[in-house]
Amino acid sequence: MKLPVVARSLALVTAVAMIPIATAGMAQVDSRVAPEFAKLFATYQRIQASYVDEVDNEKLIRGAIDGMLASLDPHSAYLDGSDLERLETLIDGNYSGLGLSVVMEDGAVKVISPFRGSPAEKAGIKAGDFITHLDGKLIYGGDLDEAVQQMRGPAGTSINLTIFRPGSDEPIETSVTRGVIELEPVTYEVKDGKIGVITVNEFSRDVGADVFAAWNDIQREAGGRVNGLVLDLRSNPGGSLDEAIALSDLFLDEGRIVSQRGRARGESMSFDAETVYRGQIAKDVPLIVLIDAGSASASEIVAGALQDHRRALIMGERSFGKGSVQSLVPLGPDAALKLTTARYYTPSGHSVQEGGIKPDIRVPQLSDPDMERRRKYQLRESDLRGHLINEADLKDDDLENDIRQDPRFTQTAAELEEQGIEDFQLDYALKTLRRTTPSSVALRK
Repeated sequence: MKLPVVARSLALVTAVAMIPIATAGMAQVDSRVAPEFAKLFATYQRIQASYVDEVDNEKLIRGAIDGMLASLDPHSAYLDGSDLERLETLIDGNYSGLGLSVVMEDGAVKVISPFRGSPAEKAGIKAGDFITHLDGKLIYGGDLDEAVQQMRGPAGTSINLTIFRPGSDEPIETSVTRGVIELEPVTYEVKDGKIGVITVNEFSRDVGADVFAAWNDIQREAGGRVNGLVLDLRSNPGGSLDEAIALSDLFLDEGRIVSQRGRARGESMSFDAETVYRGQIAKDVPLIVLIDAGSASASEIVAGALQDHRRALIMGERSFGKGSVQSLVPLGPDAALKLTTARYYTPSGHSVQEGGIKPDIRVPQLSDPDMERRRKYQLRESDLRGHLINEADLKDDDLENDIRQDPRFTQTAAELEEQGIEDFQLDYALKTLRRTTPSSVALRK
């Protein structure tokens, strides 16, 4: 397994990819919109002249910028110096805080997922929870960045959270001690039957290399013979586009990995196998990829590529459905726009925007006692106000197929606990691999 001679670039991301783009021509204003700019300037002048209190210029301009971007989609945003610093720390996978992926929904801070092993997960915070108060102060209707900033802080300090959990009658009060979120982007273990499990928690720097190293360790611990492999991408909110390509390339030796299409010149491009790694790992090993509603962006790129090339069996639940690319547009030394500039597509040309990646075998997480109650309020890209519409015009019935009852899965969480099964989806994947032979669907071309 060799790296190509040409070094690859590192793309910064918040959800899929952050790619610097040219800013030439930004100062030019189309004459057709001049009257609208006149309205904007007139509003600014009237506020400055007549508002009951004196207003800071920076506040008005920032509000105008935020308003423009908020009218586009949930992922476009203005980033100032502190926001850019937080973006860098997220890419490095090392910061102090609670370890939560959150989004603003109708003025409320909603949890997409807690990071595995984070203080938030240990405190029992779950996907779908709404955070209403921080240290007793109402944050509903506030700014998401301000809420995130309050939840971060020095390791060892505590913050009190008030949580509304759909299905619960009373608010939940909990205290969470902040920690250094040194997320292990990649962990692994070897299960009975010499089956490896590689868990990718986020797509931060060097994830491709970390998975490659994990595979070598699994081979060594299994005595050189691995009978199956699970790639666990559940609750993985995404990260670097480069690392998604690298991870996909590990398991593919030819063909398209992902493509993106945008309106601006230079935003339409494609990425193929053999770009990062020569050859593929685990070539004759049956592979299952686990996904769920928290698997987003970069996770969906990997799952979609391996599914379309029939290199892996995709198992779990339909993914989040974020199929857009965000580019970083510099606005001076300490500010930038995070602007949605393209949609991305799987090798077969499928856009995951809204619809997500549909698993080959849908397996609900029966070991979660709150599964049914929380599924009703589960958040996906299609639930976000102002989200981009899938060009394929998906039907609501198609998006709801994955919540219908499957007669094969009837055990309760309590029954599974009695059997010692703490993670039903992983257990089902392991049992499937133990029944798998090299001629099965997980390897079929």
